[in-house]
Amino acid sequence: MNKNTLTTSQTQQFFRILLGSLMVIAAIGHLTFQREEFQAQVPSWIPLSKDLVVILSGIVELGFGLSMIFWKQQRVNIGIALAIFYILIFPGNIAQYVNATDAFGLNTDTKRLIRLFFQPVLIFWALWSTGATTYLNHKFD
Repeated sequence: MNKNTLTTSQTQQFFRILLGSLMVIAAIGHLTFQREEFQAQVPSWIPLSKDLVVILSGIVELGFGLSMIFWKQQRVNIGIALAIFYILIFPGNIAQYVNATDAFGLNTDTKRLIRLFFQPVLIFWALWSTGATTYLNHKFD
């Protein structure tokens, strides 16, 4: 199966563009009005300033968001890369839970714990909406 000729349904295309749009919105938040809240999710063991991590991740998210929306011929690769990105930032969500850090309305342990279960949803969303799940299923058959 050639990932460049893989077709996706209109539903998948809608959700790919929606996820890309949400990534652009998140990136804008990283770079502007939500920087402090995003800094709360940066684990203290990362050897960079929290603000720098938030800015860099915002730039990466902007790139992913725009790529999800506009770079259709690379959507499978982008979906896989975005899923990996979601895995890489998951320690921030764990740190927020473990350290009981309030941010984004997550002001109880229960809310922070529930948030952890949404990361696999984002990972699947990135893979499914881009056709990467189909590609990977055929590749490893």
